[in-house]
Amino acid sequence: MNREQTLREMGLGPLWKLRAAPQADEVTAPVAAPMAAQTTAPAVDAPAAITPPPAAGMGWDELAATVAACRQCRLCEARKQAVLGVGDRNADWLFVGEGPGADEDEKGEPFVGQAGKLLDSMLAAIDLKRGNDVYIGNAVKCRPPNNRTPEPEETAACWPYLERQIELLQPKLIIALGRPAAQSLLQTEVKIGASRGKLHRYKDIPVVVTYHPAYLLRNLPDKALAWEDLVFMRRTMRELKAG
Repeated sequence: MNREQTLREMGLGPLWKLRAAPQADEVTAPVAAPMAAQTTAPAVDAPAAITPPPAAGMGWDELAATVAACRQCRLCEARKQAVLGVGDRNADWLFVGEGPGADEDEKGEPFVGQAGKLLDSMLAAIDLKRGNDVYIGNAVKCRPPNNRTPEPEETAACWPYLERQIELLQPKLIIALGRPAAQSLLQTEVKIGASRGKLHRYKDIPVVVTYHPAYLLRNLPDKALAWEDLVFMRRTMRELKAG
């Protein structure tokens, strides 16, 4: 699938076309000020719902086994399986969503339903591919009943697992897909519309906030805003690598 087909799949083609290796001043969408001028959220500690964090010091295999057996909150009661995450464990890009849905609970992999197809199209639009320099996880590892938004105590119970994933990955950039993911990472109240186009921080790692693909499937006009976010995150990564 070429870029024009990918953007058409996202509902943006043929209007949006990303030129090869664009310079920052070539992007006409008003996504953000230059990095040096952006405001950042203060680094904060993880929530203290579980002390000490059960994932501290774990490697990938032990972490996966611990998540699979976890019973720290009531989400474990109805799950078929916990969903740790998937992708390149040396990735520069970390995408964090909300939680598994029915398809993810069935297959044990995040973003495999319709929202996952849209996420794959969004990745392709900025020359990324699932599993290639990309890791995908969620704020909670078990499916909330009826795909409802995770409760604060549920994201707090799962936080040590996501925290340990970030420690193991050491990504250059984290993309928060939707409000629950953003609030879990930034530990503050988040409104997506007000948080887009800015660099936030989790400890010393830049965080970009954008819409969850499932939201975009229900709100098609906001796909244009998501495209602006994709351009912004790609430009940010280029600047991070240029260092």
